[in-house]
Amino acid sequence: MAVKAEHSYRVNVEWLGNRGTGTSGFRDYSRRNLVTASGKPALNGSADRTFHGDADRWNPEELLLAALSQCHMLSYLHVAVRHGVIVTAYTDAASGVLVTSPDGAGRFSGATLRPVVTLADAAQADLANSLHREAAQKCFIANSVNFPVSHEPIAR
Repeated sequence: MAVKAEHSYRVNVEWLGNRGTGTSGFRDYSRRNLVTASGKPALNGSADRTFHGDADRWNPEELLLAALSQCHMLSYLHVAVRHGVIVTAYTDAASGVLVTSPDGAGRFSGATLRPVVTLADAAQADLANSLHREAAQKCFIANSVNFPVSHEPIAR
């Protein structure tokens, strides 16, 4: 791929989970963390509850899935404009599957995006649904992951 431009991003992650004995044991520390970036609200992070985390905080797996969904949405809206499709609402109920191995390693085996797109002209529903392929090709995050990202769009 020829490089047109290069963009850099910076975030800071701070572990907040030392309960006084550090990582002296698997259950002796919290997985709480704080994700920050200049000029933006902080994100309260943790591990998934399955991995001794806090269910009321964002975990990395949810953030990855959110990044995929948000990137696809933004790519889709751009593609819709280029094709004269007026979108008036967009929601996505995305899901992903993480598989783990006995040694504790894991990876996403896939993600499914389920965008529901509301159109100014419902007669463009077929065209609107077909634009998800082009949006997927343009999505920076989807192009960066090594697992399949499928789409189950509904346009109305």
